[in-house]
Amino acid sequence: MRILILLCAVPGVWCYSSGLVSGSCADMTPGHPGSPQNTESPFTVSAAQTTFTPGESVTVSLQAPASTPFMGFLLEARAPGGQSAVGSFAVNSASARLLTCFQTPNAAVSHVSSSAKTNIQVTWKAAGNIEAVQFQASFVQSYKTFWVGVKSPVLSLSSMTGSSSTSNISSAGCGSSKVCISQPADCDPAGGSQCRFMSAMLLSPGGPAVRYEVTGAADGYIAFGFSDDQKMGNDDIYICGLDSKGSVGVTHAFSTGETSPKVQPLGNVSDVQASVQNGVLSCSFTSSNPISTQRSSNLSSLYYLLFAYGASSNGMIQMHKDTFTSSQRVDISAPAVVQSDGKVDIIRAHGALMLIAWMTTGPLGMIVARFLKSMGTGVKPCGKDLWFVVHVSVMTVTVAATIIAFILAFSFVNGWAEGAHPVLGVLVMILALIQPILALMRCGPQHPWRFLFNWAHFFIAASVQLLAVAAIFTGVQMMDSTPNGWLVKVMGGFAGWQALFYGLLELRARWKSSGAEPSRTAASNMVGAAGLLLLLYILGNLSFLVALLVGISQMSYT
Repeated sequence: MRILILLCAVPGVWCYSSGLVSGSCADMTPGHPGSPQNTESPFTVSAAQTTFTPGESVTVSLQAPASTPFMGFLLEARAPGGQSAVGSFAVNSASARLLTCFQTPNAAVSHVSSSAKTNIQVTWKAAGNIEAVQFQASFVQSYKTFWVGVKSPVLSLSSMTGSSSTSNISSAGCGSSKVCISQPADCDPAGGSQCRFMSAMLLSPGGPAVRYEVTGAADGYIAFGFSDDQKMGNDDIYICGLDSKGSVGVTHAFSTGETSPKVQPLGNVSDVQASVQNGVLSCSFTSSNPISTQRSSNLSSLYYLLFAYGASSNGMIQMHKDTFTSSQRVDISAPAVVQSDGKVDIIRAHGALMLIAWMTTGPLGMIVARFLKSMGTGVKPCGKDLWFVVHVSVMTVTVAATIIAFILAFSFVNGWAEGAHPVLGVLVMILALIQPILALMRCGPQHPWRFLFNWAHFFIAASVQLLAVAAIFTGVQMMDSTPNGWLVKVMGGFAGWQALFYGLLELRARWKSSGAEPSRTAASNMVGAAGLLLLLYILGNLSFLVALLVGISQMSYT
């Protein structure tokens, strides 16, 4: 008897396990006994964008916590407050199937089986004269536990990109009712296009809703995020940017470091206003999403504010052109005017000093010591040969600049950073310190063991030069935000220029030692081939150096 009862119950329990639930299209209620849950649903429905254009495809996501999957679902798109489905769906998942609802094919999506699900993504295509759409879903967690009418934020028909819907973003209320950060400091976006600005205002004390505003000039996007540190990686980000059709929208994303941020479901975002005017992007919206970083996921924690902007291509954001961060962690529920951090200038100074040291003064000192000892014969400032005074002077500047740059880098990172660049930098610092110590301990020119010093001094000099060039290359690659990475290419040209002149001077030295070059007086040496080569080398070096220093002034650090 018990077996018979169970067998009779099975068809009722799994009557919708196949997802063929067209009979529920109107009220979206499963044919299960009991009533829908009246608590907040643990499951969410969201779209990857906040606006749409006729015929555009929109990605829609159904999500569940990993610990609480859903077994079944029914998804429709309706006009806000409407009673019938609009548009059509397409699926590319084996876990979802299309349904005919309201005598319209592909008007809804449902499950294929009762397997546990935590993430379903489908595509909806706008059709007809739709001015706004809202996605609605019903979720079945178990036979008697289900939620009906879980809604996404409303998507509106995309306005023209010249809209002035967010022209009212200003610094009014900064420090009294909202948290603000800007560049230049304390600028008002209502007063000009050169102000990049972000604000956050808690709409009700203790509540989850926050009103965000962001505006600034950019070629494709502006973005702000929340971070546990002042570098990009494991950050909660909102992007205000142009899509492939030139419309402005808001995207939610998560930064994982030096790669493109991963787009996340928009979640509980509403009242989105977005526009672009004369190259200035502006977005304002309300979000009830918790702030989520690697360290924490709530609204009460303190976070650094990050701001970035750059270009985009067909709606895909590119490497940011520049960034700025808050100088300290911020509680967005406590109104304040937040100062941006000046530490990026520290790392720019580090790069400039290393360029000057190891692409200008260091190589110059090595060239003078190896190839130009005959220049200025008879001229003895401080009782020393001219080449020796020049060599010691420029190498002292090189070592001093290296020490300062090394200290600046550690003060910026506050410790040890990952990657090849810091390893190369430490090796350069060690060898740069060994050279002068070894020189002070050298034996006299006529000492039988002098050749050991000469070889060691030469080998360390060559090694530190190669390591320094490698360190500068890796540093420029980390920071180069220029179009097509032209700074790395200029750095390659710089290294090639130096190698060329090392080769020319080496050939000249060998030609001279072979006796092919006649002897000359000190005066002729100063204006001879070596002097001309040195002058040309210095002029070329300065040209490359100025180009790289200008580029460094525009660099950002991530």
